[in-house]
Amino acid sequence: MKRKICVVVTARPSYSRIRTALKAIKAHPDLELQLVAAASTLLEQYGNAIRYMEQDGFQISSKVYMVVEGENLATMAKTTGLGLLELATTFDNLKPDVVVTIADRYETIATAIAASYMNTPLVHIQGGEITGTIDEKVRHAVTKLADVHLVSTQKAAENVIRMGEAPASVFVTGCPSIDIAANVLKNPAIDFDPFEKYKGVGSIFDVRNKDYLVVMQHPVTTEYEQARTQITETLHAVKEIGLPAFWFWPNVDAGSDGTSKGIRVFRENERPTNIHFFKNMESEDFLRLVYNSRCLVGNSSVGIRETSFLGVPTVNIGTREAGRERGRNVLDVDYDRVQIQEAVKKQISNGRYPSDPLYGQGNAGEQIAEILSSIPLKFEKRLNY
Repeated sequence: MKRKICVVVTARPSYSRIRTALKAIKAHPDLELQLVAAASTLLEQYGNAIRYMEQDGFQISSKVYMVVEGENLATMAKTTGLGLLELATTFDNLKPDVVVTIADRYETIATAIAASYMNTPLVHIQGGEITGTIDEKVRHAVTKLADVHLVSTQKAAENVIRMGEAPASVFVTGCPSIDIAANVLKNPAIDFDPFEKYKGVGSIFDVRNKDYLVVMQHPVTTEYEQARTQITETLHAVKEIGLPAFWFWPNVDAGSDGTSKGIRVFRENERPTNIHFFKNMESEDFLRLVYNSRCLVGNSSVGIRETSFLGVPTVNIGTREAGRERGRNVLDVDYDRVQIQEAVKKQISNGRYPSDPLYGQGNAGEQIAEILSSIPLKFEKRLNY
């Protein structure tokens, strides 16, 4: 009998992080994939990631509507609570053998609690990483609820074991998003028109000369009240640098209202001629844009994970990725337009960096499927913390 693997995807970035593992699970003869699309994956204003899941040939086993509007601390907590209620019903209906949850978002802990209280073995992907915000607390809490840990780096594995988890339950697989980056490196040319394919809003420019930036900046949940001020500094910096820029919409987090409003007000008042704004893109298209750019700017984990493998210069802004392992391609700056401009110019002058396999070699998806098919799903927790 096939082992039923229920993977809960709750946000646009999480789908990119897990997609190659989903494909490997679906193709594995001993596994049955149950894919649950939840939270912002179902919302148009955050890119409607479910559309890309279905385009990729995945059948959605359940849709879980759980996002409470407002994008503040209270609605994050309420979304987590609603998710716990709805996911418990979903797991009761699907009766999976294993539940898989990804990374550190607040919806992730709802998945972990529901599975744990229903005595369903829980597998956590991307545990053990340090980020310095509420996301890190969530990540470590999920680690303590999980039975199996599929981590991206050796240091992350050591961190999970130091938290008291059985070494036999911890596997270094690399990050599945690096699988997509490795595939892009085989054919990195931009073979599509981003403006025609993804529409968006703003100026249109020629990407063939590869003289452009990619910007992704999300609100920091522990600094959500400063989200509008923080994004405004980046907007001014990018406008003043003058290079064309592909700018991607923020995640649904506390503060995303402030980030979104900051973008809209800036767009109306400043009318930048060098920025085009997008909600979402297919993973390969997005990474081809990133690979061919002069620099990635913002605070997305893409600037820590995928760009290290692709060798793309990155300017990381603020505290969102503080403490996370990073390659030599990353320069850290504060929320200050002058610092951002100077760092971008320095990175452009430096050019491409050597590829760094810090977060994987490009075969994480297959490793994850093989581990899920063969391992025991319960391990004794270590008591010598």
